[in-house]
Amino acid sequence: MRYTRRAFLRSGAQLAAGSAVAAAAPLDLMAQIRRTVSPSDQIRIGAIGINGQGWADLQSLMKVPQVRVSALCDVDENVLQRRLAGIRQAGMNPKTYTRYQDLLSDPDVDAVLIATPDHWHALVMTDACAAGKDVYCEKPLGRTIAECQVMVGAQRRYSRVVQVGQWQRSQKHFRDAVDFVQSGKLGKIRLVKAWAYQGWMKPIPVQPDGPVPQGVHYDLWLGPAPTRPFNPNRFHFNFRWFYDYAGGLMTDWGVHLIDYVLLAMKASYARSAAAIGGKNGYPDDAEEWPDTMATIYDFGDFDLVWEQAVGINGGPYGRDHGIAYIGNNGTLVLDRGGWEVIPEGKNMEAIPRQSATDNGMDLHAANFISVVQSRKMEDLHTPVDAAALVAINCHMGNIAHRTGDQVYLDPGQMQFSSAPANQYLQPDYKNGYTLPKI
Repeated sequence: MRYTRRAFLRSGAQLAAGSAVAAAAPLDLMAQIRRTVSPSDQIRIGAIGINGQGWADLQSLMKVPQVRVSALCDVDENVLQRRLAGIRQAGMNPKTYTRYQDLLSDPDVDAVLIATPDHWHALVMTDACAAGKDVYCEKPLGRTIAECQVMVGAQRRYSRVVQVGQWQRSQKHFRDAVDFVQSGKLGKIRLVKAWAYQGWMKPIPVQPDGPVPQGVHYDLWLGPAPTRPFNPNRFHFNFRWFYDYAGGLMTDWGVHLIDYVLLAMKASYARSAAAIGGKNGYPDDAEEWPDTMATIYDFGDFDLVWEQAVGINGGPYGRDHGIAYIGNNGTLVLDRGGWEVIPEGKNMEAIPRQSATDNGMDLHAANFISVVQSRKMEDLHTPVDAAALVAINCHMGNIAHRTGDQVYLDPGQMQFSSAPANQYLQPDYKNGYTLPKI
């Protein structure tokens, strides 16, 4: 992987003068800061999907003084008008679209933010690269393994800057924890645990199908997904719990946390994955993906245990999310708030919690803009190939659960050893859409 401490420090410093001021500024104050940037130095952003995470990402991008939002796209015109009002408060008046293809044809767009539901990522990202736009794409990279492969190919073919929204890679305390793990002080690391216990995520009561809300272009929301009657449970945030659109907690939080397992352990593809779990907490709610699941990965010289639970906060080590690198001398426990070392007997000294001191999303946005300007792809904190690696490992875990078998991946062929597992490699696009061939 191409992520180094030197690249982190260099690219993080490039935009520090403007971003440090903007980081704490409200949108109207950021409008004043932005007026000091000459038009030739501006990066014109088009945002595609701006309801939840997309709006959070866009606000981080707007904290970079060089950014001007020139276009917005969403299939929900209610969301579109709401976000347009917020952008105008920051002193910009972007054009609005409901079809992303129209935004990609806009010559006033240099780069795009993609924060659509997962089932749209591959199509929008490959089209954006082909249109000559740089891309900030939300995670997970693709909804399927084949989509991840195509997206990596698109970045290489068109030589565009592609940053994926695994923003923890831009936080200093995560990088410091990796350095400590790789120092060898923990001794032989035989087991790594990663988990997401999400108490704030509540069950979704079953609701009947109903009319499409006014202002929603439902056909554009479905896109390549199977045609179904509109159901409010599947729309906006909750899309992630349904097979048609996403991968549940595994590709929501798992992509963030397993990414740091791979980084710290210098690991690539797992040899195999096996999973157990199901609708154990809320068997009668509307979700399809498991609310409870444990997955075991075999990486050869260490094992990874992934745990997920909806509606429970009490995860390992008293944390609702985290990563534990368990070595012969001690265990390092890492989460978004900091890290600490718990000694194994008298083999090493305890290290008290080292707290987070920065804003990862803001730094990630600044890193993206820096590389858009410099074209130094090696400075990206989350390049597309790294995002594909962790997404594919997470898909392995989900495929193991769906097949009910231990699955074995051949990374060279990107095929599993069994036909039931291989049926989940490719997306089954509907409504006339096809996966691009790169």
